[in-house]
Amino acid sequence: MTSYEPLAHDAVVLAGGAARRLGGADKPGLRVGGRALLDRVLDACADAHTTVVVADPRPTARPVRWTREEPAGAGPLAALDAGLRHTTADHVVVLSADLPFLERDTVRRLLTALRAGRTDGVLITDSDGRDQPLVAAYRAQALRRALAALARTASDGPDEGGALTGLPLRRLTAALDLTRVPDDVASFDCDTWDDIAIARARIREHGNVLDEWISAVKDELGIELDVDIRALLDLARDAAHGVDRPAAPLTTFLVGYAAAQGKGGPEAVAEASRKAAALARRWADETTGGPGVAPDARPDTRPDV
Repeated sequence: MTSYEPLAHDAVVLAGGAARRLGGADKPGLRVGGRALLDRVLDACADAHTTVVVADPRPTARPVRWTREEPAGAGPLAALDAGLRHTTADHVVVLSADLPFLERDTVRRLLTALRAGRTDGVLITDSDGRDQPLVAAYRAQALRRALAALARTASDGPDEGGALTGLPLRRLTAALDLTRVPDDVASFDCDTWDDIAIARARIREHGNVLDEWISAVKDELGIELDVDIRALLDLARDAAHGVDRPAAPLTTFLVGYAAAQGKGGPEAVAEASRKAAALARRWADETTGGPGVAPDARPDTRPDV
């Protein structure tokens, strides 16, 4: 299997909106699955060489570059233009900061489609077929040309600061040749408290909760490690059934500690898991008459003398 080689790109995340439908709440900081919406989006675009967030600075799980549109609150096109000025890659991923279900695979899919085609960009459409220009990958040169042309038209003269203030995103999409990819999950954004409630409930659905929890823990601990979750769960089961129930969390902790001591990655975790699982099975065999126990062996039931 060949590993994915992402198209070299930067990312611009727009996170400075007024969130009026949320009563002015700090939308990028609202948590879904224990993680701020902004951090969830930053995780999805972690392959970017440079990530620019257009908003006032705040603590984030990943390092980013901060900037702000002038004037602040001038709208999405002004914010996009401000962020784009800090990028250098030929391709740029543009995202809003309120996408709870955006994943790295979705961003990679957009970039793959951009590389394979000849259009100016690739964007997601929602369940109603509406364009989502803030879930998209663009050719940076085409994006800059379109923004400059809109600014000249709006100012009725040379490109001037503030000319993009208040312009809607549809003006940009109308000026570009775009490929559209339907995805009603990745396009789900949180504009209202109902949207936040739906996202929080969906995160906890049975098929999602374990992956979401692992991602939240890794973010909280500041670690980048892809491990075989199934192997660790099997180890916990073997330790619980073959030794004692409290052995399950203790054993998985010790496996992680052993891998960290050796400064190893996923392979070190897998090797430590195999060793501990084999030990748990040997331990269980001694009490169940399994391999390694003499056929005529019997427990000594004599009373203590």
